[in-house]
Amino acid sequence: MAHSSERADTVFVGGRVFTGAGPVPVDAAVAVAGGRIIAVADVGTVRALTGAGTEVVDLEGGLLVPGFQDAHIHPVMGGTQMLGCDQSEQTTAEGCLDVVAQYAKDHPDVAWIRGGGWSMDCFPGGTPTRSMLDAVVPDRPVLLVNCDGHGAWVNTRALEIAGVDRHTLDPADGRIEREADGTPAGTLHEGAVELVARHVPVATEDETYAGLLAAQEYLFSLGVTGWQDAMIGSFHGYPDNLPVYLRAAREGSLLARVVGALWWDRNRGMEQLPELEERRRIGQAGRFAATSIKIMQDGVAENFTAGMLEPYLDSCGCSTGNSGLSFVEPGLLKEAVCALDRSGFQVHFHALGDRAVREALDALGEARAANGANDHRHHLAHLQVVHPDDIARFAELGVAANIQPLWAAHEPQMDELTIPFLGAERAAQQYPFGDLRRAGAHLAAGSDWSVSSPNPLWGIHVAVNRAAPAQELPEGETYPPFYPEQALTLAEALTAYTAGTAWVNHLDDVTGTVEVGKYADLVVLDRDPFTRPADEIGDVRVRRTYVEGRLVFDANTTAPTASTD
Repeated sequence: MAHSSERADTVFVGGRVFTGAGPVPVDAAVAVAGGRIIAVADVGTVRALTGAGTEVVDLEGGLLVPGFQDAHIHPVMGGTQMLGCDQSEQTTAEGCLDVVAQYAKDHPDVAWIRGGGWSMDCFPGGTPTRSMLDAVVPDRPVLLVNCDGHGAWVNTRALEIAGVDRHTLDPADGRIEREADGTPAGTLHEGAVELVARHVPVATEDETYAGLLAAQEYLFSLGVTGWQDAMIGSFHGYPDNLPVYLRAAREGSLLARVVGALWWDRNRGMEQLPELEERRRIGQAGRFAATSIKIMQDGVAENFTAGMLEPYLDSCGCSTGNSGLSFVEPGLLKEAVCALDRSGFQVHFHALGDRAVREALDALGEARAANGANDHRHHLAHLQVVHPDDIARFAELGVAANIQPLWAAHEPQMDELTIPFLGAERAAQQYPFGDLRRAGAHLAAGSDWSVSSPNPLWGIHVAVNRAAPAQELPEGETYPPFYPEQALTLAEALTAYTAGTAWVNHLDDVTGTVEVGKYADLVVLDRDPFTRPADEIGDVRVRRTYVEGRLVFDANTTAPTASTD
């Protein structure tokens, strides 16, 4: 379809287009002018819109898709980590320690060694020790946040500075791993991280600003043109990132479209609502808008803090009596969600265990009963375990399922640190994407980077195959599909990463599909995954990324072209 006789700035020919308006790509060409799509039509019609200054992009048999949008991500943290002591590429304890040792050697004047990205499956029981760090950095404090952000690894010097010893009690929202005599062993879970983190010099605004721009460049290289930042606030030694986003937006260096989810302080109550409303008022500039609220209702299954309806099991398969945490008391949660909904906020939940999912849905049901239906597009992220009775409630309440597909696969952290402690019945209720889709839930997709890779094509690969791409596995390793009845089709997974997140971010009127009148946020893939076996989806690469018709990444250049001129 073409609605313009103006000359195109750019046209895309020589491949198919996944418009998002249907389940399969179409044989069409696309024309762009003034940052918007002016034609999706046959090649002849589009060629007629070209002129002397038109750039003709040959898709070379690849696929043109809408720009990917990540529904739950932490780019400032991820980008800052990339520029610091980054362990995210390591797969062994030795590799993690080598990174720390090299960073300490290269930065002899840094008072605290900060960074992170380590994965629990690199260490026995998922809990690295202070003695490991002491062996490589004995004289300076070290605090390394793990890849999921729910724990940290510290050395003895850090514990000494923080005054954390065998007499220190576990906080209500966390746990200290301990040696036999009660001495902290070196791993801190959830709220216990703050016992040490409050002593760490906070990263500067310039450091986090550089991290945001590094993250944007990296995300553009993966075809990600927009996202929802799931944590606007301060966290584990990172400063408040709201000023960082506003600076980037006002300086014109933030090219992506971003919704920010303001952090709900679980240690406070309703008195913080006026502050959040003020942060929303000042928190909008350029392509950034802080219009959502993030409530972290529980932790993660690997450290037994995800909120479960029934207790975790021990290594012998017996009940432990521990059902995880509810960071916000359910009664307060209902009161808060009703007030936030009434104030016009979208609510973005971290809800990983089946009890946390139910508590969030109950709170949203209470808000709908109190305030009536609206278009806030609330959503629950992660959804590792969802009780079958709650599947249909997503569509009934108009609540989006914000899924992180890359996690729905067998790998060591799942098979060794999760499934044995959930038991067979609950394990089979993990990441029920197919059931949610069949029940009519709106699906949006994201990565939770820096927890895991932000590559949407790898996430799509897992959503379709319920198995990790080869690039995510140790060399030569293979695993069976992870509850394959919960797989999505390629079109469903691709839509969740495009139109699905655009809808959650209230940007579906201008992005998320390739249609006339919408912004030209577009990605050129090097091949058409619809014509290839499903187990090759993870091999697909991004050739070019455009935001509003502007080329921001070209795989043929040495670096992404995200300049601000």
